[in-house]
Amino acid sequence: QVQLVESGGGLVQPGGSLRLSCATAGTIFAHNTMAWYRQGAGTQRDLVAAIFSTGGTHYVDSVKGRFTISRDDAKQTVYLQMNSLRPEDTAVYFCNRAPPFTLGTTDYWGQGTQVAVSS
Repeated sequence: QVQLVESGGGLVQPGGSLRLSCATAGTIFAHNTMAWYRQGAGTQRDLVAAIFSTGGTHYVDSVKGRFTISRDDAKQTVYLQMNSLRPEDTAVYFCNRAPPFTLGTTDYWGQGTQVAVSS
């Protein structure tokens, strides 16, 4: 059974840190590029960081130097360490393959985890 379970979000002050985790099950993880996406209020869901099966990484410019993506292949889990958080990082964060896993013709997503950065 395919599963994506994100956790670790919360409310944090600007400059703070959070570590997100994404536990996966099924065929989503193995040998695939995994990624974290985020969706702010009224915006589309965008990729922010990706990690290839080789361990190489990719970040969008807005999070470079602040976020670190990692993976544990044995646990089929993906992590996102977020430091120096800013109010504009506020969003629901999702993990998935890159490109996203599909069931039939529909992208499959977990419930996401809410990150709120505010003083």
